[in-house]
Amino acid sequence: MTLARFTADDFNVFKIEGLEPRMDALKERIQPKLHALGENFSQQLSVMTGDEMYPHVARHARRKVNPPNDTWVAFAANSRGYKMMPHFQIGLWETHMFIWYAVIYEAPNKPEIGKKLEQQADQLVQSIPSDYVWSIDHTKPDVIPHDGLGVEDLNSMFHRFQTVKKAEILCGVRISRDDVIQMNNDDFMKTIQDAFEHLLPLYKLN
Repeated sequence: MTLARFTADDFNVFKIEGLEPRMDALKERIQPKLHALGENFSQQLSVMTGDEMYPHVARHARRKVNPPNDTWVAFAANSRGYKMMPHFQIGLWETHMFIWYAVIYEAPNKPEIGKKLEQQADQLVQSIPSDYVWSIDHTKPDVIPHDGLGVEDLNSMFHRFQTVKKAEILCGVRISRDDVIQMNNDDFMKTIQDAFEHLLPLYKLN
């Protein structure tokens, strides 16, 4: 299919009540776009990272009662899964779109990654764009703005990431639904490409 930005109808999927109705809408409206984005950006990320990157569209298969509040396509250097590896994501909640570099709690090498992040904290304070955000839990929409963070703030997150079993680290950009809806397709694709370029140094630390 033609690559296309997310629309108001896509964001409104998360207003649909009930697991089956919302999942049906996700599969019909959003997942085809995620698959197309996955095919396109897996090729670009493979070139950028030097690793063969595979797309993984969220299936939400474990859900039995509560409908998902967000959805995404993830990119990782493993054809069978992404949760145990550093990866990238493109996705959306009802209120916004997100583009992440992520290491979530399933990753077995969190301590090693956390130490490398700590070692680069001075540089990361300067190199991460001021309008980017951090998250310590991918299941919640709450974020920590990078603007105003110092080295001690980053190191506090990175230390927690190493020592708390369920701790996670995500860094990236979130864009309000209104801003996404107003983009044309070229701007939409450029926004994603720019985000991956800014997040690439984090991936290269691994």
